[in-house]
Amino acid sequence: MFMRIALTSCVVGLTALTAPAQAADLDDIIYAPELPVTQPVEIGSGWYLRGDLGYSVRTRGAATNYSVFTAGPPAAYFTNAFDSSSLDSDWSGSLGAGYSFTDYLRGDLTFDYSRGSFSGATSSTQPCTGLATGQCASVDSQNFEQYGFMANAYVDLGTFAGFTPYVGAGAGVTRVTWHQLNNDQTCISVVGNLCGAGAAIDGSNPGTESWRFTYALMTGISYDLTKDLKLDLGYKYSKIKSDGQFGYDAATVAAGATGAQASDNGFEKHEVRVGLRYALW
Repeated sequence: MFMRIALTSCVVGLTALTAPAQAADLDDIIYAPELPVTQPVEIGSGWYLRGDLGYSVRTRGAATNYSVFTAGPPAAYFTNAFDSSSLDSDWSGSLGAGYSFTDYLRGDLTFDYSRGSFSGATSSTQPCTGLATGQCASVDSQNFEQYGFMANAYVDLGTFAGFTPYVGAGAGVTRVTWHQLNNDQTCISVVGNLCGAGAAIDGSNPGTESWRFTYALMTGISYDLTKDLKLDLGYKYSKIKSDGQFGYDAATVAAGATGAQASDNGFEKHEVRVGLRYALW
Protein backbone atom coordinates (compact mmCIF):
# COMPACT_ATOMS: atom_id res chain seq x y z
CA MET A 1 0.00 0.00 0.00
CA PHE A 2 2.78 2.37 0.90
CA MET A 3 4.65 1.50 -2.28
CA ARG A 4 1.54 2.27 -4.44
CA ILE A 5 1.10 5.68 -2.78
CA ALA A 6 4.78 6.48 -3.22
CA LEU A 7 4.71 5.48 -6.91
CA THR A 8 1.61 7.58 -7.53
CA SER A 9 3.22 10.56 -5.84
CA CYS A 10 6.31 10.22 -8.04
CA VAL A 11 4.21 10.11 -11.23
CA VAL A 12 2.26 13.22 -10.20
CA GLY A 13 5.47 15.00 -9.32
CA LEU A 14 7.13 14.14 -12.60
CA THR A 15 4.06 15.27 -14.51
CA ALA A 16 4.06 18.59 -12.71
CA LEU A 17 7.75 19.08 -13.47
CA THR A 18 7.49 18.20 -17.17
CA ALA A 19 4.33 20.25 -17.89
CA PRO A 20 6.10 23.66 -17.87
CA ALA A 21 8.89 22.25 -20.05
CA GLN A 22 6.33 20.91 -22.62
CA ALA A 23 4.52 24.28 -22.62
CA ALA A 24 7.81 26.07 -23.20
CA ASP A 25 8.69 23.71 -26.07
CA LEU A 26 5.27 24.33 -27.67
CA ASP A 27 5.78 28.10 -27.38
CA ASP A 28 9.15 27.75 -29.10
CA ILE A 29 7.51 25.86 -31.96
CA ILE A 30 4.66 28.36 -32.39
CA TYR A 31 6.72 31.52 -32.01
CA ALA A 32 10.06 30.32 -33.37
CA PRO A 33 11.54 33.30 -35.26
CA GLU A 34 13.37 31.07 -37.72
CA LEU A 35 10.14 29.69 -39.26
CA PRO A 36 9.43 31.10 -42.77
CA VAL A 37 6.72 33.73 -43.04
CA THR A 38 4.01 32.97 -45.61
CA GLN A 39 4.04 35.51 -48.43
CA PRO A 40 0.86 36.40 -50.39
CA VAL A 41 0.88 35.34 -54.05
CA GLU A 42 0.34 38.16 -56.54
CA ILE A 43 -2.18 36.74 -59.02
CA GLY A 44 -2.13 38.20 -62.54
CA SER A 45 1.21 40.03 -62.33
CA GLY A 46 2.76 40.58 -65.77
CA TRP A 47 -0.34 41.30 -67.85
CA TYR A 48 -0.32 44.37 -70.09
CA LEU A 49 -2.31 46.14 -72.82
CA ARG A 50 -0.79 47.67 -75.94
CA GLY A 51 -1.70 49.94 -78.83
CA ASP A 52 0.45 50.79 -81.86
CA LEU A 53 0.35 53.06 -84.90
CA GLY A 54 2.48 52.23 -87.93
CA TYR A 55 3.61 54.03 -91.07
CA SER A 56 4.80 52.00 -94.05
CA VAL A 57 7.92 53.41 -95.67
CA ARG A 58 7.72 50.71 -98.35
CA THR A 59 4.93 48.38 -99.47
CA ARG A 60 5.36 45.91 -102.30
CA GLY A 61 3.41 43.01 -103.80
CA ALA A 62 1.11 44.47 -106.46
CA ALA A 63 0.09 42.25 -109.37
CA THR A 64 2.59 42.50 -112.23
CA ASN A 65 0.69 40.31 -114.71
CA TYR A 66 -2.92 39.69 -115.67
CA SER A 67 -4.66 37.08 -117.77
CA VAL A 68 -6.57 37.65 -121.01
CA PHE A 69 -9.25 35.15 -122.05
CA THR A 70 -10.35 34.34 -125.59
CA ALA A 71 -13.49 32.24 -126.10
CA GLY A 72 -12.11 30.56 -129.21
CA PRO A 73 -12.76 27.90 -130.15
CA PRO A 74 -10.65 26.69 -128.62
CA ALA A 75 -10.84 28.77 -125.43
CA ALA A 76 -7.45 30.01 -124.28
CA TYR A 77 -5.78 32.17 -121.61
CA PHE A 78 -2.86 34.49 -122.31
CA THR A 79 -0.67 36.38 -119.85
CA ASN A 80 0.00 40.09 -120.27
CA ALA A 81 2.20 42.31 -118.14
CA PHE A 82 1.13 45.60 -116.58
CA ASP A 83 3.04 48.56 -117.96
CA SER A 84 3.31 49.72 -114.35
CA SER A 85 1.84 48.65 -111.02
CA SER A 86 2.30 49.76 -107.42
CA LEU A 87 0.76 49.67 -103.96
CA ASP A 88 0.12 52.56 -101.62
CA SER A 89 -0.48 51.62 -97.98
CA ASP A 90 0.70 54.25 -95.53
CA TRP A 91 -0.97 53.82 -92.13
CA SER A 92 -1.79 50.82 -89.95
CA GLY A 93 -2.88 50.23 -86.36
CA SER A 94 -3.06 47.42 -83.83
CA LEU A 95 -4.48 46.67 -80.38
CA GLY A 96 -3.51 43.78 -78.15
CA ALA A 97 -2.91 42.18 -74.78
CA GLY A 98 0.17 40.39 -73.53
CA TYR A 99 2.00 38.81 -70.63
CA SER A 100 5.57 39.21 -69.37
CA PHE A 101 6.77 35.74 -68.39
CA THR A 102 10.13 36.99 -67.10
CA ASP A 103 12.13 40.21 -67.23
CA TYR A 104 13.43 39.08 -70.61
CA LEU A 105 10.59 37.15 -72.28
CA ARG A 106 7.06 38.32 -73.13
CA GLY A 107 4.35 37.55 -75.64
CA ASP A 108 1.11 39.10 -76.87
CA LEU A 109 -1.88 38.67 -79.16
CA THR A 110 -2.81 41.60 -81.42
CA PHE A 111 -5.56 42.65 -83.80
CA ASP A 112 -4.09 44.50 -86.80
CA TYR A 113 -5.77 46.70 -89.42
CA SER A 114 -4.56 48.55 -92.51
CA ARG A 115 -5.80 49.69 -95.89
CA GLY A 116 -4.41 51.05 -99.13
CA SER A 117 -4.74 51.16 -102.89
CA PHE A 118 -3.38 49.69 -106.13
CA SER A 119 -2.48 51.68 -109.23
CA GLY A 120 -1.75 50.08 -112.59
CA ALA A 121 -1.50 50.91 -116.27
CA THR A 122 -1.96 48.76 -119.38
CA SER A 123 -1.81 49.32 -123.12
CA SER A 124 -2.55 47.36 -126.25
CA THR A 125 -1.06 47.36 -129.73
CA GLN A 126 -4.48 46.58 -131.18
CA PRO A 127 -6.46 49.50 -132.68
CA CYS A 128 -9.31 50.90 -130.64
CA THR A 129 -12.82 49.69 -131.41
CA GLY A 130 -14.24 51.43 -134.48
CA LEU A 131 -11.00 53.18 -135.38
CA ALA A 132 -8.36 52.35 -137.94
CA THR A 133 -5.48 53.67 -135.86
CA GLY A 134 -4.68 54.32 -132.24
CA GLN A 135 -4.18 52.02 -129.30
CA CYS A 136 -6.29 51.32 -126.24
CA ALA A 137 -4.77 52.14 -122.84
CA SER A 138 -6.21 51.96 -119.35
CA VAL A 139 -5.40 53.29 -115.92
CA ASP A 140 -6.49 50.83 -113.24
CA SER A 141 -7.27 51.64 -109.60
CA GLN A 142 -8.34 49.38 -106.74
CA ASN A 143 -8.61 49.73 -102.96
CA PHE A 144 -7.97 47.05 -100.36
CA GLU A 145 -8.43 46.46 -96.63
CA GLN A 146 -6.61 44.10 -94.31
CA TYR A 147 -7.38 42.89 -90.79
CA GLY A 148 -6.04 39.94 -88.90
CA PHE A 149 -4.68 38.37 -85.74
CA MET A 150 -1.06 37.86 -84.76
CA ALA A 151 0.67 35.92 -81.98
CA ASN A 152 3.99 37.60 -81.13
CA ALA A 153 6.96 36.78 -78.90
CA TYR A 154 9.68 39.19 -77.78
CA VAL A 155 13.04 38.99 -76.06
CA ASP A 156 13.92 42.10 -74.00
CA LEU A 157 17.69 42.60 -73.93
CA GLY A 158 17.97 44.35 -70.57
CA THR A 159 17.04 47.79 -69.25
CA PHE A 160 19.54 50.63 -69.20
CA ALA A 161 18.51 54.01 -67.72
CA GLY A 162 14.88 53.22 -68.54
CA PHE A 163 15.59 52.08 -72.13
CA THR A 164 14.95 48.44 -73.11
CA PRO A 165 15.97 47.20 -76.58
CA TYR A 166 14.14 44.13 -77.91
CA VAL A 167 13.74 41.74 -80.84
CA GLY A 168 10.64 39.75 -81.75
CA ALA A 169 8.76 37.61 -84.25
CA GLY A 170 5.11 36.83 -84.92
CA ALA A 171 2.78 34.68 -87.01
CA GLY A 172 -0.93 34.75 -87.73
CA VAL A 173 -3.63 35.19 -90.37
CA THR A 174 -4.83 38.23 -92.32
CA ARG A 175 -8.12 38.78 -94.12
CA VAL A 176 -7.32 40.63 -97.37
CA THR A 177 -10.30 42.25 -99.10
CA TRP A 178 -9.75 43.65 -102.57
CA HIS A 179 -12.57 45.95 -103.65
CA GLN A 180 -13.73 46.52 -107.23
CA LEU A 181 -11.06 47.29 -109.83
CA ASN A 182 -11.92 50.28 -112.02
CA ASN A 183 -10.54 50.66 -115.58
CA ASP A 184 -10.31 54.19 -116.92
CA GLN A 185 -9.78 53.48 -120.63
CA THR A 186 -8.68 55.90 -123.33
CA CYS A 187 -7.77 55.55 -126.98
CA ILE A 188 -4.41 57.10 -127.76
CA SER A 189 -3.46 57.88 -131.37
CA VAL A 190 -0.07 57.19 -132.82
CA VAL A 191 0.99 60.80 -132.23
CA GLY A 192 -0.31 60.78 -128.64
CA ASN A 193 -3.59 62.67 -129.05
CA LEU A 194 -6.95 61.54 -127.70
CA CYS A 195 -8.97 59.91 -130.43
CA GLY A 196 -12.25 61.21 -129.07
CA ALA A 197 -14.82 60.42 -126.44
CA GLY A 198 -16.68 57.16 -126.86
CA ALA A 199 -13.84 55.41 -128.66
CA ALA A 200 -13.04 53.40 -125.52
CA ILE A 201 -15.30 52.03 -122.79
CA ASP A 202 -14.55 52.21 -119.05
CA GLY A 203 -15.02 48.96 -117.18
CA SER A 204 -14.74 47.26 -113.82
CA ASN A 205 -13.68 43.91 -112.41
CA PRO A 206 -14.81 42.27 -109.17
CA GLY A 207 -12.35 42.13 -106.30
CA THR A 208 -11.50 39.06 -104.22
CA GLU A 209 -11.08 38.31 -100.52
CA SER A 210 -9.34 35.56 -98.60
CA TRP A 211 -7.61 34.60 -95.34
CA ARG A 212 -3.84 34.42 -95.71
CA PHE A 213 -0.90 33.30 -93.61
CA THR A 214 1.21 36.18 -92.28
CA TYR A 215 4.53 36.43 -90.46
CA ALA A 216 6.47 39.37 -89.04
CA LEU A 217 9.87 40.30 -87.61
CA MET A 218 10.30 43.19 -85.18
CA THR A 219 12.99 45.15 -83.39
CA GLY A 220 12.96 48.35 -81.40
CA ILE A 221 13.38 50.01 -78.04
CA SER A 222 10.97 50.92 -75.24
CA TYR A 223 11.26 53.64 -72.61
CA ASP A 224 9.76 53.67 -69.09
CA LEU A 225 7.52 56.74 -68.91
CA THR A 226 6.27 55.54 -65.50
CA LYS A 227 6.47 52.29 -63.54
CA ASP A 228 3.49 50.90 -65.48
CA LEU A 229 3.60 52.80 -68.80
CA LYS A 230 6.15 52.28 -71.59
CA LEU A 231 6.68 54.14 -74.86
CA ASP A 232 7.60 51.79 -77.71
CA LEU A 233 9.41 52.80 -80.91
CA GLY A 234 10.25 50.08 -83.40
CA TYR A 235 10.60 48.65 -86.89
CA LYS A 236 8.37 45.88 -88.27
CA TYR A 237 8.75 43.75 -91.38
CA SER A 238 5.68 41.75 -92.39
CA LYS A 239 4.83 39.39 -95.23
CA ILE A 240 1.31 38.32 -96.26
CA LYS A 241 0.91 35.34 -98.60
CA SER A 242 -0.14 35.99 -102.22
CA ASP A 243 -3.63 35.25 -103.59
CA GLY A 244 -6.22 36.56 -106.07
CA GLN A 245 -6.53 40.32 -106.63
CA PHE A 246 -9.40 40.68 -109.11
CA GLY A 247 -11.57 38.51 -111.34
CA TYR A 248 -12.85 38.79 -114.91
CA ASP A 249 -15.53 41.28 -115.84
CA ALA A 250 -19.11 40.06 -116.31
CA ALA A 251 -18.90 39.82 -120.11
CA THR A 252 -15.73 37.71 -120.01
CA VAL A 253 -17.22 35.40 -117.34
CA ALA A 254 -20.28 34.96 -119.56
CA ALA A 255 -17.95 33.95 -122.39
CA GLY A 256 -16.52 31.17 -120.22
CA ALA A 257 -13.61 32.64 -118.21
CA THR A 258 -13.09 31.31 -114.67
CA GLY A 259 -10.76 32.00 -111.76
CA ALA A 260 -8.86 35.16 -110.94
CA GLN A 261 -7.70 37.41 -113.75
CA ALA A 262 -4.80 38.68 -111.63
CA SER A 263 -3.16 37.74 -108.33
CA ASP A 264 -1.05 39.96 -106.14
CA ASN A 265 2.47 38.87 -105.23
CA GLY A 266 1.89 38.98 -101.48
CA PHE A 267 2.11 42.09 -99.34
CA GLU A 268 5.57 42.97 -98.07
CA LYS A 269 5.73 45.92 -95.68
CA HIS A 270 8.51 47.83 -93.95
CA GLU A 271 6.99 49.90 -91.16
CA VAL A 272 8.07 52.35 -88.50
CA ARG A 273 5.81 51.94 -85.46
CA VAL A 274 5.16 53.85 -82.26
CA GLY A 275 2.98 52.62 -79.40
CA LEU A 276 2.25 52.41 -75.69
CA ARG A 277 2.29 49.44 -73.31
CA TYR A 278 0.45 49.65 -70.00
CA ALA A 279 0.98 47.12 -67.20
CA LEU A 280 -2.32 46.12 -65.56
CA TRP A 281 -0.81 44.93 -62.22
